[in-house]
Amino acid sequence: MRTRVRVSTRAARGVAAAGLAFAALTGAAGAPASATGVPPADAPSAGEASGRQDGVPSARPAGVSGTARISYALAPDDEIWFTVNARAAPYTRRFPGTGAAEGLPTDAGGTVRFSHQVAATGKVYSAEARVDCLSTGGPVATLTAVVTTSDVGNVGERIGLSIYQGTGHGDGRLGFSWGVANMDVGADGKPYQPVVGTCMAPAPFAPVLRGGFTVHHTELEAPEAAGR
Repeated sequence: MRTRVRVSTRAARGVAAAGLAFAALTGAAGAPASATGVPPADAPSAGEASGRQDGVPSARPAGVSGTARISYALAPDDEIWFTVNARAAPYTRRFPGTGAAEGLPTDAGGTVRFSHQVAATGKVYSAEARVDCLSTGGPVATLTAVVTTSDVGNVGERIGLSIYQGTGHGDGRLGFSWGVANMDVGADGKPYQPVVGTCMAPAPFAPVLRGGFTVHHTELEAPEAAGR
């Protein structure tokens, strides 16, 4: 099921933080299905994977990949899966007329998919998003992606994820921007959900129950090194 409805007004978002976080995953109708069958994310294009717009191979770019089920404290009985395939593509997202006219070292491509099966009803809600930013540091990464298809009415919105790879002993973790408190209060005194900036995400608060992620860290690339 696809939708092109965008939640864009403060009135639509003026709810309590916890309620909004849960509604973002389960607030719209969806068809019952098995949440465990999350398909692998699409790989970035050859140009994205190389980290160079012309597709010329370079050193392996930063990246995150994997599929995992997480434990979410606000819905402990529900089954929530994330599949991530993100690769850095430095200086490929241009902003003419700005200080980032040639792009940024955190530019990235790839896909995020997630699904949420509600224990009480058995219904599954899912979405897919296109990665636009990736930042890594050791076993930790933050990334953002713009939603392209969704059961919950947030197509076109940017989401943020954080991933901790862990040490290989089942201690991986993931955080997602709509699962905690991306909330503010406007001049009218009403709460609303601010826009998520590129590469912005909360700490990886949710433990991985099954599966896991691999984070490949690469130092940020200066424009000169990228041939700019």
